[in-house]
Amino acid sequence: MKQNLTIFAFLFCSIIAGSGQEAPWRFSRVRSPELQSDRSVTFNLFAPEASGIVLNGGWMGWGTSEPLIRNDTGLWSVTVGPLEPEIYTYAFYVDGVKVLDPANTGIVRDGRRFESMLLVPGEGSSLYMVRDVPHGTLAKVWYESPTLEMHRRMYVYTPPGYEQGGKEYPVLYLLHGGGGDEDAWTTLGRTCQIMDNLIAENRCRPMIVVMTNGNPGDAAAPGEEPVLEEEKQRGGAFDMGTRRFEESLVKDVIPYVEEHYRTLDGRENRTVSGLSMGGMQTMNLGFDYPEMFAYYGVMSMGITENDRSGRDWFPDLETRMQHLKESGYELYWIGCGTDDFLHDAALNLVAEMEKRDMEVVYLETGGGHTWSNWRIYLSELASLLFR
Repeated sequence: MKQNLTIFAFLFCSIIAGSGQEAPWRFSRVRSPELQSDRSVTFNLFAPEASGIVLNGGWMGWGTSEPLIRNDTGLWSVTVGPLEPEIYTYAFYVDGVKVLDPANTGIVRDGRRFESMLLVPGEGSSLYMVRDVPHGTLAKVWYESPTLEMHRRMYVYTPPGYEQGGKEYPVLYLLHGGGGDEDAWTTLGRTCQIMDNLIAENRCRPMIVVMTNGNPGDAAAPGEEPVLEEEKQRGGAFDMGTRRFEESLVKDVIPYVEEHYRTLDGRENRTVSGLSMGGMQTMNLGFDYPEMFAYYGVMSMGITENDRSGRDWFPDLETRMQHLKESGYELYWIGCGTDDFLHDAALNLVAEMEKRDMEVVYLETGGGHTWSNWRIYLSELASLLFR
């Protein structure tokens, strides 16, 4: 048997060599990305038949790219940087067609988009790294949602030591943005790594983090939904602003979590926070259900102008903000980047709260509507909760 395998391997190599084609393991010898000591990065792609390749990365401006240069073997390369310590996503465009880096096993999904991932180590990204510290547990949990008439999925992070003890914990309900799903905060937001590291450094209280699917027309992430009867299919309806999800969080999600997990009672042990669409949902939950939460974190969202159709995203705002003010809260935290297209909306929210003598904490950073900011906001907010 061993002899037959040897003969087969010899014949296979001979056929490849004789055909003039590259052997399949030629691709496996390509290293990409290659991180240098000065944090410059070289990207390589073996594509001898391509006529042009460009690189698009999250460190670049919108719509910009870097061309790769071909050598005489068909290997295309480009070096960029040095890059600041951070998590970046990138992809190649080969003759106009998007291609992930075949030499990089780090792949992330943002909604229906897939990208290759690059983690540049350093002080700025240290919280996002997997360190040799006690680790929490991430569970993918299915629950009934009578409000939305669905069996739905959420992710639940429990802190290190949860399974071994009988302690009760406060809860952070963490909401994703438009186009995302229940996977976004763990894959792109690095929630588990951030919480593990903050807890290990005694920079935040151990807490349960619940990450739901904020799209009320979806049961779960693409490809993970249950197969429904045709007449019950919702088709992933875009229901942002209808407040259906907010109702389901209060009526379905929180009761499930408090029945199945060891949670501390009372609004003073609940936080809701979200980015973009999730920030809008956080605002709605504060305006409509202030008796449920004592801590709020609004990321890259605020009071927006009416959209092109004339839709008012926050109807009856005066009454609803008064409802929140009268109920009180421990912390109302807002974070936004100066280049974010919702920067003015965030400032509007701050101004409206200050006009009503409502306490607010505002963090302004550089950058735009990006995960590099939202990871920072999570680490900053978590350190302030349940103190």
